[in-house]
Amino acid sequence: MLEAVGLECVRGGRLLFSDIHFALAPGEIRQIHGPNGAGKTSLLRILCGLSLPEAGQVLWQGQPIAKTRASYQANLAYVGHALGLKLDLTARENLAFALSLHPSRLDADPNEALARAGLANATNLLCRHLSAGQRRRVAIARLYLTAAKLWILDEPLSAIDAEGVAEIERLLRNHLDENGMVLLTSHQPIAVAGRTIEGVSLQ
Repeated sequence: MLEAVGLECVRGGRLLFSDIHFALAPGEIRQIHGPNGAGKTSLLRILCGLSLPEAGQVLWQGQPIAKTRASYQANLAYVGHALGLKLDLTARENLAFALSLHPSRLDADPNEALARAGLANATNLLCRHLSAGQRRRVAIARLYLTAAKLWILDEPLSAIDAEGVAEIERLLRNHLDENGMVLLTSHQPIAVAGRTIEGVSLQ
């Protein structure tokens, strides 16, 4: 279980949010809501352990993530605004590199992951030659490979067409059906069949 306990964030001397409390259990999905500049990405970075909160703490399985960092990172898959792609590698090479860094599913197959992400014809293209939407699909394709239970996704539908959105929604549903957890932001409507998406408001 992931828990946020009294989180507060200050950036550039400005209070973005305070007293944020919520829990995310296996099989649950939550969406962070708030206007631009409310601190949605900042909250995700704090939850990933990439930034420190001004106050409060993040717990994983009841323990502060600073004390369980190895276990937490092994169970975390993060897709942020910066997609973490190496532009001089092909789409497939990027997935192979990701497999070398993080625990993966036993049935992990980069070619299949790219095909399911709608990139079957772009497997061997350098990522620098892909469109913004295609690059995001490469980043999303990593989710088909990872064994991580907790997915934290910042605008996963950005620059994705309707067919791609439907596939991502299926991907999320399958992950939740396997007792995975999802925390995300999205300016676009998102629905997961058979699941209620609880909100966390920064307004």
